[in-house]
Amino acid sequence: MNWTRKDLIAARDLSREEIEHILDQAAHFEEVGEREVKKVPALRGKTLVNLFIEPSTRTRTSFELAAHRLSADVINITATISSITKGETLKDTAKNLQALHADIIVIRHSSAGAARFLADRLAVSVINAGDGAHEHPTQALLDAYTIRKKKGRVAGLNVTILGDILYSRVARSNIHVLTKLGARVTLAGPSTLVPRVFEEMGCRVCYNVEEAIADADVINLLRIQHERQRQTMFPSIGEYASIFGLTKERFARTKPDAMIMHPGPINRGVEIDSDLADCERSVILQQVTHGLAVRMAALYLCGSVQPAAEAGKA
Repeated sequence: MNWTRKDLIAARDLSREEIEHILDQAAHFEEVGEREVKKVPALRGKTLVNLFIEPSTRTRTSFELAAHRLSADVINITATISSITKGETLKDTAKNLQALHADIIVIRHSSAGAARFLADRLAVSVINAGDGAHEHPTQALLDAYTIRKKKGRVAGLNVTILGDILYSRVARSNIHVLTKLGARVTLAGPSTLVPRVFEEMGCRVCYNVEEAIADADVINLLRIQHERQRQTMFPSIGEYASIFGLTKERFARTKPDAMIMHPGPINRGVEIDSDLADCERSVILQQVTHGLAVRMAALYLCGSVQPAAEAGKA
């Protein structure tokens, strides 16, 4: 297919064909990482700015390394070293980066809609690296890539997402990507964190962990998003772990080929027993590796679209 999007803002925006195109492109870039020289000239001469107003380890490093692998130049900007600390608006910060001839801005921000706000006002490409509790499209794409690579397909699989769904941008993006690819998605966790409104997105909601994971081909665990919660959503961490955590006893009753996923960072002993995070059926580190290939694909596809000359006046 012919990729026409200069921006990657939300998984909700993508068609099944676009999702599969990104995953197929990522497969080609994964091969680059297996070469002796792990670099291609696909974005030579382009400049990427990582504008991370929220903290990040995996995502920021992954985008930075992906850009280097594509031969792009990279500038990293965090909230503490930007003029945002002096009162400059996000729009003015981004406009100045565009005036310096940046070609791609990868943004992580605590406010939902921040990435789309910039994309609507800039001529350069904008890629969403996570905006509040809204979306994290490249995480969902790398999760789908990992599932497809390990299971051979996504369509027809039972995927259980277990944890804090309400405040998770990863969960929302995963729901959009997985359902479009034909997976059956079950959401599980405390009722305060998994409201039934998510059923409107085509998911099954379940409040019993054993039932939720019994037939799962994939169990994707999410940490508690304490930084976004305005009130206590359950009595204690200990109670959450005992009722909703993936323990060795619970995992022993799942399908023999069920695999464990987690976007990180992991809270060992809370959402998952530490031993399970490192077991042979865990693909958590493979997700990190695959994230590099998926983000190379996203940067290459969006960065190759010619920006409109008159865009970004608002």
